[in-house]
Amino acid sequence: MGPNILITGASSGMGYETVRLFAEKGYRVFATTRDPGQLQEKLSAEGIEGVEVLLADLHSYASAREAVATVLDKAGTIDILVNNAGYGLVSTLEEVTEEEMIDQFQINLFGLVRMTQEVLPAMREKRSGIIVNISSFLGRVGLPLLSFYNASKYAVEGMTDSLRLELAGWNIRVHSVMPGFFDTQFARRNLRVNAAIRDPDSPYATLTETLAPRVIRQINEGNDPRLVAEAILQIVEDPDAPVRVAVGEMARRFLTMRRELSDKEYERRVMEYYGIGEA
Repeated sequence: MGPNILITGASSGMGYETVRLFAEKGYRVFATTRDPGQLQEKLSAEGIEGVEVLLADLHSYASAREAVATVLDKAGTIDILVNNAGYGLVSTLEEVTEEEMIDQFQINLFGLVRMTQEVLPAMREKRSGIIVNISSFLGRVGLPLLSFYNASKYAVEGMTDSLRLELAGWNIRVHSVMPGFFDTQFARRNLRVNAAIRDPDSPYATLTETLAPRVIRQINEGNDPRLVAEAILQIVEDPDAPVRVAVGEMARRFLTMRRELSDKEYERRVMEYYGIGEA
């Protein structure tokens, strides 16, 4: 059996496709989820073998520690960590609750940190390893109603860049993958909507009515999540892979605009594209 890979957020979408692809390629796959029974049933129904399913709630250091300890006990090493678990909070900055904004960071950033901290000692000991953080093109560009999702993914990008430098002396590679919008049931399962923006009396009601349906439609009509899994595989198998990879049409389009245009012109294009007017 091939190298050992640990994948978080493996129950659906990009995480599930990554589990499937690496299992097909002969890796020993450990997949974490908050509902192991459901994931195991899904894998069994599709005849996917070579995957060991583990419980992990990334709100908890103890849960991350237990999952990693189980992998090390069974496999001896963790060669690759894919931090995929996450969700999107739909809210304006003004209307978000403290609980909502804290939980967005608890999973998208701090959960990633918890799992990485647990894996790193073993990687440093053997002086090798690969960490792939699933970020987003929204970790480089802003979009209204996704203020805290944006902020969490910007934080993932910054942490990834710093961590790569911290680990340079141990031959541990650190990469990020920045997907665009993908048909992963993300809009149906992994978006949480702040109650205040649903209120027709919200000062942001017009913005919400204009933007939210378009973004949700773009997600539901997005690219095949298998492309993200293939990008992760390419990173893992190419020692000279770029440290940051954008995947999907939306990511490439927006990141190219952000790189080539001034701040003012970029924001004008985004407002025009989404039909965003003044409040």
